[in-house]
Amino acid sequence: MAETRGRASRIVLKLVAAWMLLPLFFLVVGGSLAWWQAWVYCAILLVPMTVFAISMARSDPGFFDRRFKVREKEKAQRRLQAWGTPIFLAAFIVPGLDHRFGWSDPPLEAIVAAMPVALLGYLIVLRVFWENRWAGRTVETWTEQELVSTGPYAIVRHPMYTGVIVMYLATPIALGSWWGVLPALGTIPILVTRIGNEEQVLIRDLTGYDGYRQKVRYRLVPFVW
Repeated sequence: MAETRGRASRIVLKLVAAWMLLPLFFLVVGGSLAWWQAWVYCAILLVPMTVFAISMARSDPGFFDRRFKVREKEKAQRRLQAWGTPIFLAAFIVPGLDHRFGWSDPPLEAIVAAMPVALLGYLIVLRVFWENRWAGRTVETWTEQELVSTGPYAIVRHPMYTGVIVMYLATPIALGSWWGVLPALGTIPILVTRIGNEEQVLIRDLTGYDGYRQKVRYRLVPFVW
């Protein structure tokens, strides 16, 4: 019971922190309350995140133990995390600086079109989490883990990264920045490199993965790669 209460408290604290820190982050980098794109974007992320977290806390609270773990076991992943994290952050920071200093001015039509695309990417990620309760933040396997080949995993082997790429490519435009697309593009080779090492770990440690790999040919994008 104490463990359950402790886990619930951590989930609530994480949600409260997300609702406070994400808008604060955009306020700091953008320097303006008039940056309406940022506040819409916050809703795009935080509302589905909250609904998902409440649902998952009821059905599989252990999921959050895996998602809250950030320390990579694989040395290759630790190196990738060290130089990749600044690029992922830049995809959010550059649009803020762009707004602050007026570097670019995407048309309203492009901004409005990018917002549902960013939401779609994030919903793909959440759908992956719902299908695969073992989808942790780190590249590793768990003692009770079972191979998941249903839902989005029947289409590509790493659908979470597909969703991440869709979200990241749309995010700078949704935030009103062309320049932010450059670091967003930089996330693609990072994820491709991560997948290469992750596949090695899964073949080595997850029973049945090599057979699944033969069945589902594409890693990230159907009919492409």
